[in-house]
Amino acid sequence: MAAFVACLPPQPRVGRPREFDRDRALDSAMRVFWRYGYEGASLTELTAAMGINRPSLYAAFGDKAALFREAVARYGAGPGRYVRRALGQPSARLVAETLLRGAVANASDPTHPGGCLWVHGALATGPENAPIRAEIAALRARGIAQIRARFDRALAEGDLPAEPDTETLTLFLISVMHGIAVQAAGGFSRDQLQRVANHAMTLWPA
Repeated sequence: MAAFVACLPPQPRVGRPREFDRDRALDSAMRVFWRYGYEGASLTELTAAMGINRPSLYAAFGDKAALFREAVARYGAGPGRYVRRALGQPSARLVAETLLRGAVANASDPTHPGGCLWVHGALATGPENAPIRAEIAALRARGIAQIRARFDRALAEGDLPAEPDTETLTLFLISVMHGIAVQAAGGFSRDQLQRVANHAMTLWPA
């Protein structure tokens, strides 16, 4: 018997399990939320895209809400970073142009799900997800405040006229950007959206 066992071919060694790539999984989750929104993104779709099971998702990220918060932060550091770049431009006009160009490019990029995660992520939710909707609304409000602060600085430096006021200019710009995101998700082309952005800039104060 011992001689028989000794003649058996060696058993293959079990390889080490593939390491979990947290960043890649988070990128995948971001794209699912971007495409379907918070409520529309099911755990089944999320885990399939991330390549993990539910226990692994909970262990790595906590829960769906915590995963969404991380995905939104990831979006800001990645596809949405054009906003930070725009705020660093030397003139108010360049700030506006960079924001509009960035909104068009981001929303209409064929490699992206379409639209804008900040706009579509939790625009409408049921009562049970009202806290998520409130968090995204607060995030958008902070972005609006940052843009207005940049225009307030431009006004103080003589880079903008007193009229229209900076609140009106900011809301005009944000409304166009959000409209671009909605229309991109609805299938309008980059060329069409860029024409909208170009027209918006013809209304910018001299």
